[in-house]
Amino acid sequence: MTSEIDKIGREPPYRYDTTTPVHVPQAYRAGPAGERFMILIGTMNLTRTREQGQYYCPTCHSTQEYRLRARRPFLTLYFIPVVPIGDAELFVQCSGCRDKWDPTVLEMNKQEHESIQVEQFRDEAMRSALLIVLEDGTTSRREIKTLQAIANQLLDRRMDREELGELCSIAQQNGIRAHNYVLTVSRRWTQSQKAEALGAMFLAATAEGKLQKPQSKALAGMRDVLEMTEKEYETAIEAALHWEPIE
Repeated sequence: MTSEIDKIGREPPYRYDTTTPVHVPQAYRAGPAGERFMILIGTMNLTRTREQGQYYCPTCHSTQEYRLRARRPFLTLYFIPVVPIGDAELFVQCSGCRDKWDPTVLEMNKQEHESIQVEQFRDEAMRSALLIVLEDGTTSRREIKTLQAIANQLLDRRMDREELGELCSIAQQNGIRAHNYVLTVSRRWTQSQKAEALGAMFLAATAEGKLQKPQSKALAGMRDVLEMTEKEYETAIEAALHWEPIE
């Protein structure tokens, strides 16, 4: 599930969603001697495999078999597809993780995928830190300054005050909470990335010098969200304590 906050900045350009509801309207026509009978007219999607091969899967982080599939909507009569009503949509389906991707995923090599995933992680870690700050509903000047330092120095991800303000506005308007956001995006993080993101969240939460109750509660729940052991959690926090922003 993609939250509103993920619509700002870089997103994976190749993720594909094939979820479309099927609509089945009904019609009635008059038959002989005024009898009426029902005609079932609707739409459905037909999916066919066009080619197969191997590719580098961004989810599996390895070479996997894939199927290039074509999905096209048809008008149906009594549930039988009779007339195509749209262009075919192509997508790649991984035989390992079953994830679906835009066909452009086949044009990228392992290095290009990994580069995009690193940039994506930096965006997600930064947004996670921002959402921790917003747990109490406010942001101070010191917190904004700390968030910029975390982005620019710790995560190597340039962020100005304008972008930061836009992300804050989106998060507040849509009621996005740190727990739900991290639970969604962290599934593709490595263990080292989880530790780095937790460190960023901790630094953001302690920008004012002490933990407020809402931030403390949110951080405490991150151990389970990130599926970290107690030792991994404590090590990540301890590592963050040794980080000093450059003034």
